[in-house]
Amino acid sequence: MSKKSFKNLLTASVGLMIALTALQCTKFPSESKPGANRGVAPSMTSNLVRAATTCDDGVQNSGALYRICMPELWNGDLVVWAHGYTNPNEPLQIPDDRVDGTPISEIVAELGYAYAATSFSKNGLAVKEGVADLVDLVDIFTGKHGEPDIVYLLGASEGGLITTLAVENNAQVFDGGLPACGPIGDFRKQINYFGDFRVVFDYFFPGVIPGSAVNIPQQVMDNWDAVYAPRIKEAIAADPDATRQLLNVTGAATDADDPSSIEETVTGVLWYNVFATNDANEELGGQAFDNMNRLYVGSDDDMALNSGVQRFRADAAAIHEIEATYQTSGNLSSPVVTLHTTADPIVPYWHEPLYFAKVLASGSFSYLTPIPIERYGHCEFTMEEVLAAFAILVFRVSRENLFVVEDMFPNAAFRAKFVELAGRHGATPEVTTRQNIRARLSAPIAVK
Repeated sequence: MSKKSFKNLLTASVGLMIALTALQCTKFPSESKPGANRGVAPSMTSNLVRAATTCDDGVQNSGALYRICMPELWNGDLVVWAHGYTNPNEPLQIPDDRVDGTPISEIVAELGYAYAATSFSKNGLAVKEGVADLVDLVDIFTGKHGEPDIVYLLGASEGGLITTLAVENNAQVFDGGLPACGPIGDFRKQINYFGDFRVVFDYFFPGVIPGSAVNIPQQVMDNWDAVYAPRIKEAIAADPDATRQLLNVTGAATDADDPSSIEETVTGVLWYNVFATNDANEELGGQAFDNMNRLYVGSDDDMALNSGVQRFRADAAAIHEIEATYQTSGNLSSPVVTLHTTADPIVPYWHEPLYFAKVLASGSFSYLTPIPIERYGHCEFTMEEVLAAFAILVFRVSRENLFVVEDMFPNAAFRAKFVELAGRHGATPEVTTRQNIRARLSAPIAVK
C-alpha cells in the first residue's frame, strides 16, 4: 500500500471526528454561558479503538501554551485547532476541548492525525496573536516530528477569523482551512453589531446594565452570572414589546419555533459586549464602535429612538488597527471551506456574502466553498454537515476522496445526507465498514 493510499484511509475516519469535534467544541466555557449548546450531534467516540498516543505540552516564545499529540500510526498530516473567544479575565489554558468527555487530541491521534493546539499568548481579542502563535506552532511541530505532508487549520467563532487570516497570509504553512461561524466578512461591522445591540438595549431597558456600550465596569463582569444576566432576563420577560423592538432594530437572529431563543440571543450578544469591550479597547489602541451617523429603524418610533440613543465616535487609532490587521482580504491561494448557520445571533450570517464578495473581487473564487446551514444558533452543526465540509476540504486540498466508516452515522438517512452535501461540491466520499478500514490499515505499506 502506498503512503498516499494509507493516508487516504486514515484521513477518512479522522476527517469525521476532527471536523465534528472542532465544530462541537466551538462553544468554550466563556462562550457557552449565554445559552445551551443546542442541535449538536452526539459523539461517536464509543466506537473508537484506542491506540497509543503521546502528547507533549510546552510553552511558546510568546508565552502561549501548546499541546502536540502523536498517534501510534501517523498518516503524515497535521490538524491544527484555532479555538474561539475566551473570557479575558480567565488564565491561559491549552484548548483541549471535549466531546462527551473525550478530548479532541485523543480522538484525532487515535485516528491517525497529529494534533496541535495553542492557547494563544492572550485571551480575549487575540486575532493577531493567534495567527502568529499558530504559525509558530507548526514550526515547533516540524522541529519535533518533521514536516507534515498536509496541514489543515480548523477554527470556529474568533478562531474562524484567525483561520481565515492565517490561510490568506500563510499559504506556505497551511494547505487549507475550515473556518466556521467566524466574523470573516467585516470585523469592524462585527464590533458595531455588538455596540449597536447594546445602545439599543440601553434605550429600551435603561439602567439594567451599568456603564455604557464602550465602557464596562468591572463589577458587571464580576457579577454577570449572579446579578446581571438574571436582571436582563427579567427585564425582557417583563416587557416583550420592547424586546420585540430591540430585535427588529438590531436584526439579531432568533428561532421562530423556539421562544427561549429570544433570551439566548439577548443575553448572548450582551455577554460579548460586556466581556469583550474593555479588552478590545486595549488591544486596538482605542474604542472602535461608531454610531454617530447610524440611522436606527424598525422600532415603533424611530424618531424618538434616534434622538434618544447614546452616540459614540470611534477612535482613529482603533479603526486604523482594524483595517491593517483584522480585516480579511479575500485573496486566497489555498482552499477554504466555510460553515455558517443562517440564523447566527452572535456572528451574523451576513459575514458570508461579504467575504464571498471579497474573494470574488480578488479573483480567487475557485478556492472558496461556502456552505450555509439553515439553522438558528452560533456554531451549531450536525455530524453529517461538518463531515461533508471536511470531506470537501480534503478533496480540494489533496484531490482525494474520503473513505468513511459507516458506523460513524446513526442511520442510512444521515449517511445519505453526508454524501449528498459533499457531492454538491465535487467530493464523492465512500462509506464502508470498519472491518474493511481496519484490514486496509493493518496491511504493510509498500515502499516504492
